[in-house]
Amino acid sequence: MTKELLAKRILIFNVNWLGDVLFSTATLRNIRRNYPDSYIACAIPSRCYLVLKDNPCLDEIIIFDERDRHKGIFSKLNFVRLLKNKGFDTVFLLHRSFSRALLCRLAGIEERIGHYTKKRAFLLTKKIAPPKKDSLHRIDYYLDVIEKAGLRVEDRYLDFVFSPEDQKAVDDFLIRNSVSPEDFVVALNPGGNWRPKRWPKEHWQGLADKLIAELKAKVIITGSVADLTLAKQIQDGMKEKPLVACGVFNIKQLGALAKRADLFVTADTGPLHIANAVGAKKIIAIFGPTAREITGPYPETNVVILQKDVGCVIPCYKVNCWDNRCMAAVTPDDVLAEVKKIRQA
Repeated sequence: MTKELLAKRILIFNVNWLGDVLFSTATLRNIRRNYPDSYIACAIPSRCYLVLKDNPCLDEIIIFDERDRHKGIFSKLNFVRLLKNKGFDTVFLLHRSFSRALLCRLAGIEERIGHYTKKRAFLLTKKIAPPKKDSLHRIDYYLDVIEKAGLRVEDRYLDFVFSPEDQKAVDDFLIRNSVSPEDFVVALNPGGNWRPKRWPKEHWQGLADKLIAELKAKVIITGSVADLTLAKQIQDGMKEKPLVACGVFNIKQLGALAKRADLFVTADTGPLHIANAVGAKKIIAIFGPTAREITGPYPETNVVILQKDVGCVIPCYKVNCWDNRCMAAVTPDDVLAEVKKIRQA
């Protein structure tokens, strides 16, 4: 291929959730490597913007909020005009939705590449046979689109970038709260969008108390503003006093905190993959209804995954399951035992 052929205007229509967008960064990087001279933009929901902000593989990030600002027909038509004005000639559809493929067709994007479904196959110009459900890790699921389209795939790690200013915000927080460089700093991430994947708050309380009382750890409960109520419930049920940083840090600063901490403890949720992407020193990940083979951290070099067999089929997609026994089966003592191993190593 000549340089002229490689100089395309490419749109990547991404997926909806923080962790999945992180998994897609391997695909973004490999697309850029195949098209080094092209203009590459990525469409994502606003809640995922900071995941890709400053990503060196992208020239532009376009916000598409199907359930908010782009919910109505007229706002969708305005979005179509926006895409048409940008003159994209190729789109990689990482999201399997019909509507996204239709918008790209209406915008006149000539080459439309993605996994086909019965409903949207006619909207694609390059139909990629989807892999069998749950047969690939999510990283490989997105890479599958471009590899079967004929692009070269060279690696599969994640990208997440934070700035010196983000690191300074974390350092200032630690100084204000009398956390010194010599302290054993443990960040706990109790939240998550999917309730069945959350570890019981009583378990977080027990673990945090033991970390502070037995290991003299400086425990920081992380999360967004939405996690503040949960963090306060955990704090109020404890004997010891952790630091609560919910709503204090944005996603970029969370990455800086995860890299600074000596240990990051979390369930299978977006911050797990942020911590892994920035090279956190050590991570303990508590899994229940999800499968590490599909949504687990990659690489697992610095990660300990705790998961117990309670007789359920894994992965389990019962979003309304309130039993939570798969998560509750992993106890605070199970986690503490792994922490002690880490401290002794």
